Amino acid sequence: MNQELSIAFIGGGNMAAALISGLAGKFCPMANIHVVEVNETSRRAWAERGATVSAAPDAALSRCKIWVYAVKPQVMKEVVAATRPWLKDSLAISIAAGIRAADLARWLGTEADPWPRVVRCMPNTPALIGQGVTGLAALAGVGEQDRAQAEAVLQAVGQTVWVAREDDLDGVTALSGSGPAYVFLFIEALVEGGRAVGLDEEQSRKLALATLAGATSLAAESSEPPSVLRERVTSKGGTTAAALDVLAEAGFRQAVVRAMQAAARRAQEMGDEFGK
Repeated sequence: MNQELSIAFIGGGNMAAALISGLAGKFCPMANIHVVEVNETSRRAWAERGATVSAAPDAALSRCKIWVYAVKPQVMKEVVAATRPWLKDSLAISIAAGIRAADLARWLGTEADPWPRVVRCMPNTPALIGQGVTGLAALAGVGEQDRAQAEAVLQAVGQTVWVAREDDLDGVTALSGSGPAYVFLFIEALVEGGRAVGLDEEQSRKLALATLAGATSLAAESSEPPSVLRERVTSKGGTTAAALDVLAEAGFRQAVVRAMQAAARRAQEMGDEFGK
Protein backbone atom coordinates (compact mmCIF):
# COMPACT_ATOMS: atom_id res chain seq x y z
CA MET A 1 0.00 0.00 0.00
CA ASN A 2 1.29 3.46 -0.95
CA GLN A 3 0.83 5.75 2.05
CA GLU A 4 1.80 8.83 0.04
CA LEU A 5 -0.31 8.42 -3.11
CA SER A 6 -3.60 10.35 -3.32
CA ILE A 7 -6.34 9.59 -5.84
CA ALA A 8 -9.32 11.68 -6.89
CA PHE A 9 -12.51 10.20 -8.26
CA ILE A 10 -14.55 12.71 -10.22
CA GLY A 11 -17.93 11.04 -9.98
CA GLY A 12 -18.82 8.57 -7.23
CA GLY A 13 -21.31 6.26 -8.96
CA ASN A 14 -21.38 2.46 -9.07
CA MET A 15 -18.19 1.89 -11.04
CA ALA A 16 -16.25 4.46 -9.01
CA ALA A 17 -17.60 2.86 -5.84
CA ALA A 18 -16.32 -0.54 -6.97
CA LEU A 19 -12.87 0.89 -7.72
CA ILE A 20 -12.67 2.80 -4.44
CA SER A 21 -13.71 -0.26 -2.46
CA GLY A 22 -11.05 -2.32 -4.23
CA LEU A 23 -8.32 0.27 -3.70
CA ALA A 24 -8.96 1.52 -0.16
CA GLY A 25 -6.61 -0.05 2.35
CA LYS A 26 -4.73 -1.97 -0.36
CA PHE A 27 -3.48 0.49 -2.95
CA CYS A 28 -3.68 3.54 -0.69
CA PRO A 29 -5.43 4.56 2.56
CA MET A 30 -9.07 5.63 2.32
CA ALA A 31 -8.01 9.01 3.74
CA ASN A 32 -5.95 9.53 0.57
CA ILE A 33 -9.00 9.19 -1.67
CA HIS A 34 -10.95 12.30 -2.63
CA VAL A 35 -14.42 11.91 -4.14
CA VAL A 36 -16.13 14.66 -6.13
CA GLU A 37 -19.81 13.77 -6.13
CA VAL A 38 -22.89 15.95 -6.61
CA ASN A 39 -25.23 13.58 -4.72
CA GLU A 40 -25.31 14.56 -1.06
CA THR A 41 -26.23 11.10 0.21
CA SER A 42 -23.33 9.51 -1.67
CA ARG A 43 -20.96 12.22 -0.44
CA ARG A 44 -21.97 11.61 3.15
CA ALA A 45 -21.48 7.86 2.75
CA TRP A 46 -17.94 8.31 1.39
CA ALA A 47 -17.08 10.78 4.15
CA GLU A 48 -18.28 8.29 6.77
CA ARG A 49 -15.95 5.69 5.27
CA GLY A 50 -12.99 8.03 5.64
CA ALA A 51 -12.61 9.64 2.22
CA THR A 52 -12.47 13.38 1.68
CA VAL A 53 -15.37 14.70 -0.38
CA SER A 54 -16.62 17.73 -2.25
CA ALA A 55 -19.74 18.58 -4.23
CA ALA A 56 -17.71 20.15 -7.04
CA PRO A 57 -14.08 20.18 -8.18
CA ASP A 58 -11.93 22.13 -5.74
CA ALA A 59 -8.35 22.67 -4.59
CA ALA A 60 -8.21 19.18 -3.06
CA LEU A 61 -7.62 17.90 -6.58
CA SER A 62 -4.22 19.59 -6.69
CA ARG A 63 -2.80 17.13 -4.13
CA CYS A 64 -4.05 14.05 -6.01
CA LYS A 65 -1.54 12.37 -8.32
CA ILE A 66 -4.19 10.29 -10.11
CA TRP A 67 -7.53 11.58 -11.34
CA VAL A 68 -10.19 9.06 -12.31
CA TYR A 69 -13.02 10.51 -14.38
CA ALA A 70 -16.13 8.42 -13.73
CA VAL A 71 -18.93 10.56 -15.14
CA LYS A 72 -21.32 10.12 -18.05
CA PRO A 73 -19.83 10.90 -21.46
CA GLN A 74 -22.48 13.55 -22.07
CA VAL A 75 -21.06 15.76 -19.30
CA MET A 76 -17.38 14.86 -19.54
CA LYS A 77 -16.23 17.98 -21.38
CA GLU A 78 -17.97 20.25 -18.87
CA VAL A 79 -16.59 18.29 -15.91
CA VAL A 80 -13.04 18.32 -17.29
CA ALA A 81 -13.23 22.10 -17.70
CA ALA A 82 -14.24 22.41 -14.06
CA THR A 83 -11.26 20.31 -12.88
CA ARG A 84 -8.62 21.84 -15.13
CA PRO A 85 -7.66 24.79 -12.85
CA TRP A 86 -6.14 22.34 -10.34
CA LEU A 87 -4.21 20.18 -12.81
CA LYS A 88 -0.48 20.06 -12.06
CA ASP A 89 1.24 16.75 -12.71
CA SER A 90 -1.57 14.22 -12.40
CA LEU A 91 -2.27 11.10 -14.41
CA ALA A 92 -5.77 11.30 -15.90
CA ILE A 93 -7.73 8.05 -16.21
CA SER A 94 -11.12 7.97 -17.92
CA ILE A 95 -13.66 5.17 -17.55
CA ALA A 96 -16.30 7.00 -19.58
CA ALA A 97 -17.58 5.12 -22.64
CA GLY A 98 -16.79 6.67 -26.02
CA ILE A 99 -14.67 9.63 -24.88
CA ARG A 100 -11.38 9.42 -26.72
CA ALA A 101 -8.11 9.96 -24.88
CA ALA A 102 -7.01 12.58 -27.40
CA ASP A 103 -10.13 14.65 -26.73
CA LEU A 104 -9.66 14.39 -22.98
CA ALA A 105 -6.02 15.43 -23.43
CA ARG A 106 -7.10 18.43 -25.49
CA TRP A 107 -9.68 19.48 -22.90
CA LEU A 108 -7.16 19.17 -20.06
CA GLY A 109 -4.53 21.08 -22.01
CA THR A 110 -5.00 23.01 -25.21
CA GLU A 111 -5.39 22.24 -28.89
CA ALA A 112 -1.71 23.04 -29.43
CA ASP A 113 -0.47 21.53 -26.17
CA PRO A 114 -2.68 18.62 -25.07
CA TRP A 115 -2.11 16.96 -21.68
CA PRO A 116 0.09 13.93 -22.41
CA ARG A 117 -0.69 11.74 -19.39
CA VAL A 118 -4.06 10.21 -20.26
CA VAL A 119 -5.18 6.59 -20.06
CA ARG A 120 -8.59 5.58 -21.34
CA CYS A 121 -10.24 2.49 -19.87
CA MET A 122 -13.32 0.39 -20.56
CA PRO A 123 -14.33 -1.62 -17.46
CA ASN A 124 -17.47 -3.74 -17.16
CA THR A 125 -20.10 -4.24 -14.48
CA PRO A 126 -18.74 -7.47 -12.92
CA ALA A 127 -16.18 -5.05 -11.46
CA LEU A 128 -18.88 -4.40 -8.86
CA ILE A 129 -18.03 -7.81 -7.34
CA GLY A 130 -14.30 -7.69 -8.12
CA GLN A 131 -14.60 -9.91 -11.20
CA GLY A 132 -14.45 -7.34 -13.97
CA VAL A 133 -12.18 -7.07 -16.95
CA THR A 134 -10.97 -3.73 -18.26
CA GLY A 135 -9.46 -2.73 -21.58
CA LEU A 136 -6.87 0.05 -21.41
CA ALA A 137 -5.25 2.31 -23.99
CA ALA A 138 -2.64 4.98 -23.32
CA LEU A 139 -1.52 8.06 -25.19
CA ALA A 140 2.03 7.97 -26.52
CA GLY A 141 3.15 10.36 -23.77
CA VAL A 142 2.19 7.98 -20.97
CA GLY A 143 5.30 6.48 -19.37
CA GLU A 144 5.80 3.05 -17.88
CA GLN A 145 5.16 4.23 -14.32
CA ASP A 146 1.85 5.83 -15.33
CA ARG A 147 0.85 2.67 -17.21
CA ALA A 148 1.67 0.58 -14.14
CA GLN A 149 -0.36 2.85 -11.87
CA ALA A 150 -3.35 2.84 -14.22
CA GLU A 151 -3.18 -0.93 -14.42
CA ALA A 152 -2.97 -1.23 -10.64
CA VAL A 153 -6.05 0.97 -10.19
CA LEU A 154 -8.16 -1.11 -12.59
CA GLN A 155 -6.82 -4.43 -11.31
CA ALA A 156 -8.44 -3.54 -7.99
CA VAL A 157 -11.69 -4.79 -9.55
CA GLY A 158 -10.50 -7.59 -11.84
CA GLN A 159 -8.32 -8.34 -14.83
CA THR A 160 -6.85 -5.89 -17.35
CA VAL A 161 -6.05 -6.07 -21.06
CA TRP A 162 -3.95 -3.42 -22.83
CA VAL A 163 -4.64 -2.60 -26.48
CA ALA A 164 -2.04 -0.94 -28.68
CA ARG A 165 -4.53 1.23 -30.60
CA GLU A 166 -7.19 3.29 -28.87
CA ASP A 167 -9.61 2.46 -31.69
CA ASP A 168 -9.52 -1.13 -30.41
CA LEU A 169 -11.33 0.03 -27.27
CA ASP A 170 -14.48 0.23 -29.41
CA GLY A 171 -14.09 -3.52 -29.86
CA VAL A 172 -13.44 -3.98 -26.14
CA THR A 173 -16.61 -2.02 -25.47
CA ALA A 174 -18.57 -4.26 -27.83
CA LEU A 175 -17.21 -7.47 -26.28
CA SER A 176 -16.56 -7.07 -22.57
CA GLY A 177 -18.10 -3.65 -21.90
CA SER A 178 -21.52 -4.54 -23.29
CA GLY A 179 -20.94 -8.29 -22.96
CA PRO A 180 -22.53 -8.74 -19.52
CA ALA A 181 -25.85 -7.62 -21.02
CA TYR A 182 -25.60 -10.36 -23.65
CA VAL A 183 -24.93 -12.90 -20.92
CA PHE A 184 -27.84 -11.66 -18.80
CA LEU A 185 -30.11 -11.93 -21.84
CA PHE A 186 -28.91 -15.50 -22.40
CA ILE A 187 -29.65 -16.30 -18.75
CA GLU A 188 -33.15 -14.87 -19.19
CA ALA A 189 -33.61 -17.06 -22.26
CA LEU A 190 -32.38 -20.18 -20.43
CA VAL A 191 -34.78 -19.54 -17.55
CA GLU A 192 -37.64 -18.97 -19.98
CA GLY A 193 -36.67 -22.15 -21.82
CA GLY A 194 -36.60 -24.07 -18.56
CA ARG A 195 -40.14 -23.00 -17.79
CA ALA A 196 -41.21 -23.93 -21.32
CA VAL A 197 -40.04 -27.52 -20.75
CA GLY A 198 -41.79 -27.88 -17.40
CA LEU A 199 -39.41 -26.55 -14.73
CA ASP A 200 -40.45 -23.85 -12.28
CA GLU A 201 -38.80 -20.40 -12.01
CA GLU A 202 -36.52 -21.27 -9.09
CA GLN A 203 -35.32 -24.53 -10.63
CA SER A 204 -34.70 -22.87 -13.99
CA ARG A 205 -32.77 -19.97 -12.51
CA LYS A 206 -30.55 -22.18 -10.32
CA LEU A 207 -29.80 -24.56 -13.18
CA ALA A 208 -29.14 -21.72 -15.65
CA LEU A 209 -26.75 -19.82 -13.37
CA ALA A 210 -24.84 -22.93 -12.31
CA THR A 211 -24.58 -24.17 -15.89
CA LEU A 212 -23.23 -20.86 -17.15
CA ALA A 213 -20.78 -20.48 -14.26
CA GLY A 214 -19.55 -24.04 -14.62
CA ALA A 215 -19.15 -23.88 -18.39
CA THR A 216 -17.30 -20.57 -18.16
CA SER A 217 -14.93 -21.91 -15.51
CA LEU A 218 -14.31 -25.06 -17.57
CA ALA A 219 -13.50 -22.96 -20.65
CA ALA A 220 -11.18 -20.71 -18.62
CA GLU A 221 -9.28 -23.61 -17.09
CA SER A 222 -9.09 -25.79 -20.20
CA SER A 223 -6.19 -25.63 -22.64
CA GLU A 224 -8.57 -26.55 -25.47
CA PRO A 225 -10.66 -24.06 -27.47
CA PRO A 226 -14.39 -23.65 -26.78
CA SER A 227 -15.19 -25.35 -30.10
CA VAL A 228 -13.61 -28.61 -28.87
CA LEU A 229 -15.42 -28.39 -25.53
CA ARG A 230 -18.68 -27.83 -27.39
CA GLU A 231 -18.10 -30.85 -29.61
CA ARG A 232 -17.49 -33.02 -26.56
CA VAL A 233 -20.93 -32.19 -25.22
CA THR A 234 -22.55 -32.86 -28.60
CA SER A 235 -23.28 -36.47 -29.50
CA LYS A 236 -24.41 -37.13 -33.05
CA GLY A 237 -28.20 -37.40 -33.12
CA GLY A 238 -28.43 -36.51 -29.43
CA THR A 239 -30.25 -33.83 -27.42
CA THR A 240 -27.50 -31.21 -27.62
CA ALA A 241 -27.19 -31.65 -31.38
CA ALA A 242 -30.93 -31.09 -31.74
CA ALA A 243 -30.69 -27.88 -29.72
CA LEU A 244 -27.64 -26.58 -31.57
CA ASP A 245 -29.34 -27.22 -34.92
CA VAL A 246 -32.14 -24.86 -33.87
CA LEU A 247 -29.65 -22.17 -32.80
CA ALA A 248 -27.79 -22.53 -36.10
CA GLU A 249 -31.02 -22.22 -38.09
CA ALA A 250 -31.86 -19.08 -36.13
CA GLY A 251 -28.45 -17.57 -36.98
CA PHE A 252 -27.35 -17.40 -33.34
CA ARG A 253 -23.62 -17.02 -34.02
CA GLN A 254 -24.15 -14.41 -36.76
CA ALA A 255 -26.58 -12.47 -34.55
CA VAL A 256 -23.97 -12.20 -31.79
CA VAL A 257 -21.37 -10.91 -34.25
CA ARG A 258 -23.82 -8.36 -35.69
CA ALA A 259 -24.75 -7.23 -32.19
CA MET A 260 -21.11 -6.62 -31.33
CA GLN A 261 -20.54 -4.73 -34.58
CA ALA A 262 -23.50 -2.51 -33.73
CA ALA A 263 -22.09 -1.84 -30.26
CA ALA A 264 -18.66 -0.99 -31.71
CA ARG A 265 -20.22 1.40 -34.22
CA ARG A 266 -22.17 3.12 -31.46
CA ALA A 267 -19.01 3.49 -29.36
CA GLN A 268 -17.32 5.18 -32.32
CA GLU A 269 -20.35 7.43 -32.85
CA MET A 270 -20.28 8.44 -29.19
CA GLY A 271 -16.64 9.47 -29.57
CA ASP A 272 -17.60 11.63 -32.54
CA GLU A 273 -20.65 13.03 -30.78
CA PHE A 274 -19.17 13.90 -27.39
CA GLY A 275 -15.59 14.64 -28.40
CA LYS A 276 -16.26 17.93 -30.15
